[in-house]
Amino acid sequence: MAKQRSKSRTMTMVALDGGSFRMGSEDFYADEAPCREVSVGAFEIDVLPVTYAEYRRFVESTGYVSDAEKAVDPERFPNADPTLLLPGAAVFTPTAGPVPLNDHLQWWQFVPGASWHHPLGKGKSLKGIARHPVTQVSFNDALAYAEWAGKDLPTEAEWEFAARGGLDGKSYAWGDELHPDGKRLAKIWEGAFPWRNDAPPGWERTAPVGSYPPNPFGLYDMIGNVWEWTKDPYHRLEQPTKACCSSSQKVADPAATLKVVKGGSHLCAPEYCQRYRPAARHPQPIDESTSHIGFRCVRR
Repeated sequence: MAKQRSKSRTMTMVALDGGSFRMGSEDFYADEAPCREVSVGAFEIDVLPVTYAEYRRFVESTGYVSDAEKAVDPERFPNADPTLLLPGAAVFTPTAGPVPLNDHLQWWQFVPGASWHHPLGKGKSLKGIARHPVTQVSFNDALAYAEWAGKDLPTEAEWEFAARGGLDGKSYAWGDELHPDGKRLAKIWEGAFPWRNDAPPGWERTAPVGSYPPNPFGLYDMIGNVWEWTKDPYHRLEQPTKACCSSSQKVADPAATLKVVKGGSHLCAPEYCQRYRPAARHPQPIDESTSHIGFRCVRR
């Protein structure tokens, strides 16, 4: 079993010695199985997800232009609505009332002009959310930041190893109960998804990083708040049982390169998406950006 060399919140990274653990789950979604023994080497991982403030420093230093700020090549989506090929990104939009939960397009909208510095669309700034995890970053955008910082993105195994915090085989990052003693230990949906949001003011979407207790390795927000990119391709042996976290409104692109995102987000709700767990995984095209996906970095 791995040891963590530090779990101080004042440090930017935690060093893990690596080791073996049981990866995956056979109790929730088909693409998490089978459980298997996996080993990872030593690595360091960010204590917190990358924030808007940190991502802004990267862009100001490099002049980087994110994928959401670029128009989409229409040849990739010949049957798509041209308005969906403009620069922009997918934004979660609560419905006016209860809706069937089998159609994610009722609460996802493609918003022209949405990007990391306008995460909900033009005219909606970063005011008040500088310490929230950055969103509207594609895999390409996250990797560019990591390389600028002298780091990398984690593999799926590294990410899950870190998220479990040494609690081998547990459903959640803290044990087998979602809300032990009634306590909320991660930023997931509060209320009735996708229309009634009972989160505190300012936390209706993401929460400031580090707002919930760390896992045993001293890592914050490994579960909930935002999904996090990994370097691993998503190998889909069969169709997911329910594409609960999809946000794409484009025509399916068979040539898309899919990467694994991990950890669930603030949109995960028990009645809809139980992916607020270390084993949870989901496919995401590398050039698509959404309002519920962010990232953290590693160093090997």
